[in-house]
Amino acid sequence: MQVPSTMLAIEIVAGTLKLTERTVPKPGFNQVLIKVTAAGVNRPDVMQRKGLYPAPQGASDIPGLEISGIIVALGSCTSESSFKLGDSVCALVSGGGYAGYCLASVSHCLPIPTGLSLTEAAALPETFFTVWSNVFDRAQLQQGETLLVHGGSSGIGTTAIQLAKAFGAKVMITAGSKTKCERCLELGADAAINYKEHDFVLEIKRLTNNNGVDVILDMIGADYFSRNLHCMANDARLVQIALQNGAKAEINLLPIMLKRLTITGSTLRARDDLFKAHIAEKLQQQVWPLLANGSIKPIIHARFALNEASKAHELMESSLHIGKILLELSL
Repeated sequence: MQVPSTMLAIEIVAGTLKLTERTVPKPGFNQVLIKVTAAGVNRPDVMQRKGLYPAPQGASDIPGLEISGIIVALGSCTSESSFKLGDSVCALVSGGGYAGYCLASVSHCLPIPTGLSLTEAAALPETFFTVWSNVFDRAQLQQGETLLVHGGSSGIGTTAIQLAKAFGAKVMITAGSKTKCERCLELGADAAINYKEHDFVLEIKRLTNNNGVDVILDMIGADYFSRNLHCMANDARLVQIALQNGAKAEINLLPIMLKRLTITGSTLRARDDLFKAHIAEKLQQQVWPLLANGSIKPIIHARFALNEASKAHELMESSLHIGKILLELSL
C-alpha cells in the first residue's frame, strides 16, 4: 500500500490550532501506521492546546488521543499480531491523532465493532478505555450497585451510563441543562439532576433514602470533592479522572473514616503500553460484543473537517455538546 512522505496535520502554535504539513511517521517496534479516517476530540486535547497537559516524553506533539482508520504499514515484531495490512481498526494513541497518518501500538488497536462505521469507531477508544479502567477495574462497580456520574452528557458520561446499565448497575447523573438530563435518561440513566437548578447532594440523599451511592465518577474536582463525600454510602468509592473546576479542595477526613470510603484517581495517557493493552483485551472480550449487538453505542454530537479543529475545540469548551466530537478527514 503506497504511503506518501508528507501529510496534513494540526499543530499547536502559541495556544492555537494550525493546519500544517508534516512528515508521515514510520512505525517502530510493535507499532502500526494508520491512515486516519476520523479522530476523537477530547478535553485533554484542549488542555494540551492551552499548555496545561504536555505530551508525554516520546509522544507526538500533534494532539489527538483516539483514531480510526486503515493499517497501511507494520513495524517490527507486529507479525504475531492478529492485525494485518488493510485492516480497519480504532486505536488509543498517546498523541498524533489530528493528522492524515498516525502511529499506534498494535496492542492498543481494536477491530471495528459490527454495525459501526469506521468514522463512528473513532468515538470509542478514549472514553471506553477510561470508563472501563476507572469504573470497573479501579472502582469495582458491581451489579446492583449505584453509580453517580458528574458530567453525564459528556463523552465519558454517555459511555459510563450505558456500560454501567449493561452490567446491571443503577446510574444517576448530574448535568447542566434540562436537555442534557433528558438525553441521559433516554440513554438509560435512572435519575438525572440539573445541578444548576438543584443541590445534587440533597437530591442524591432523597433518591437513595439517605443511603448514598456506591461509586462516583467525577471529572469536576474542587468543591465537588467535599460534596461527593456527603453522597457516598458506606464502603463507597470515589474515582477522580479530571479537574475541570480546579485541583484544590478542603478535606474533612471524618466521613472518610466513618464510612470507610475509598478515594482514588487516575490519568490514562501516561500509563505504560502493557497497562493499556490489558484494558484493550477486556474491552474486546466484554464490551465489543455489546457494541456489536446494539446494546450500547457511541453518542456522536458533531463532526468537523480536519481544518475545522478550532471550531471543534470551541464546541468542546462551550460544553453545549452531548456525547462525542469528531474530526473526520474525509470531510
